[in-house]
Amino acid sequence: MPTQKYMPTASDVEATKSVLSALQAGNAVAFGDLPETLRRLLLELLAQIARNEPVAIMPLEAQLTTKEAADLLGVSRPHLVKLLERGEIPFTRVGKHRRVLLKDVLEYQERIREEALDELQRQAQELGLDYY
Repeated sequence: MPTQKYMPTASDVEATKSVLSALQAGNAVAFGDLPETLRRLLLELLAQIARNEPVAIMPLEAQLTTKEAADLLGVSRPHLVKLLERGEIPFTRVGKHRRVLLKDVLEYQERIREEALDELQRQAQELGLDYY
């Protein structure tokens, strides 16, 4: 399943603060009190857990090690380092270590996926297949 990004709106943030405050005070909160976008996000999270799928929740600005980024992309760490050195994914150095933002890894992943789909569509057209 592809990684899903959620960018809260200002109203989502305010509603979430209110709900969080109520929950931290030990008060019950009705599911319907959550904004629609948060309800969908929570339902997707619960569905993945119910399917026994691993789940990670991280801010898009999270810094990843090269090992973590490579694992997320399903490539070896040396291959990821080559991608970084070729400038395909931005990175920073912390001392002698490279760090990559989660959002940059996800953008690269999406870009590669789109390129692969474009190539499949091009090949389908060349072969005269009509499911493009």
